[in-house]
Amino acid sequence: MRRTRNSIISLLALGFLAACETVDGAGEDIQSTGQAISEASQDAQD
Repeated sequence: MRRTRNSIISLLALGFLAACETVDGAGEDIQSTGQAISEASQDAQD
């Protein structure tokens, strides 16, 4: 549980710290961060 939480926090931090030059780039970063969080939560449920 703690590992999953730390992974999610790290992914969110990376998503927010990533430099985006355009709005499209920001949308892609947010989408990939959301996908990574979804995958992490799915792994935790399994």
